[in-house]
Amino acid sequence: MGVLKQSKGFWSAMGAALAIYVVGQVLISGGFLDIYLVNALYFIAINIILAASLHLIIGITGQFSIGHAGFLAVGAYASAIMTMKFELPFSAALIAGGLAAAAAGLLIGIPTLRLKGDYLAIATLGFGEIVRITFLNIDYVGGASGMQVTNLTTWPWVFGCLVITILSIVNFTNSTHGRACISIRENEIAADAMGINTTYYKVAAFVIGSFFAGIAGGLYAHNFYIIQPTNFGFLKSFDILIFVVLGGLGSLSGAVLAAILLTIVSTFLQEYPETRMIIYSLVLIVMMIYRPQGLMGTKELTSFFKNRNGIKGGTGHDSKNTVA
Repeated sequence: MGVLKQSKGFWSAMGAALAIYVVGQVLISGGFLDIYLVNALYFIAINIILAASLHLIIGITGQFSIGHAGFLAVGAYASAIMTMKFELPFSAALIAGGLAAAAAGLLIGIPTLRLKGDYLAIATLGFGEIVRITFLNIDYVGGASGMQVTNLTTWPWVFGCLVITILSIVNFTNSTHGRACISIRENEIAADAMGINTTYYKVAAFVIGSFFAGIAGGLYAHNFYIIQPTNFGFLKSFDILIFVVLGGLGSLSGAVLAAILLTIVSTFLQEYPETRMIIYSLVLIVMMIYRPQGLMGTKELTSFFKNRNGIKGGTGHDSKNTVA
């Protein structure tokens, strides 16, 4: 019975995703959206991928990372090099960008993920700045003036990568490996005492999150004709962090909703550069005062549908499926 319910939920989600894709494609192909709104739509999808990837690191595994823009930069530059220097297909460039970011995640993860809390945050922040400064001084990728990139990002590519990211993270979270990561978040000492290899799972979550951040970097690079190191500063890392915190730590649905909401707010305030950051900051302050647990807390959208169907969350079966 549980398998049937999961199957129904999966196909309902796939049906909704297909409907969103078709509507978006019709609006873009029919010219109902100008180039500004199309870019905003792409940017929303890219931010969702970034929010979901950081959610795996912070929300699920509990590792406070504020260097996510570094992985975004690695993926962006690696994919741009693949298409512009080696003339590889866009699909290969995206995979290369994801793998390069995953390798960077492994490189920074092994020595630093023995750290906790503020120390880990400082280490990952330093990594992000090292990446930015490195690209700033490499003439091969344009240095400070930036690297020109052909526009290859389209709605099918963006939406396809978004769906794959969400499905991968949901499946990982609901697997035994995801449960191990959640146990580390809740109590690392207890998880270690139960025989869970905490360092292995923290590094694994870091590498997977970095991989999808690299994919987002490839999409980002090929949507904005030129990429510059200044696009990947520590403020970009904080933007991604805000998506996860505002949505609710531990809630993928919340991270997605926050990414959509804040991207829309930021987009429509572009016409008011003097007051944009003030209004943006006030929204965050008010949200943190009146709902400090975030938009969704630790709940997922699926939990509301389960409650409406009369299924209570206290049973052993439902507790295994609260994250979707």
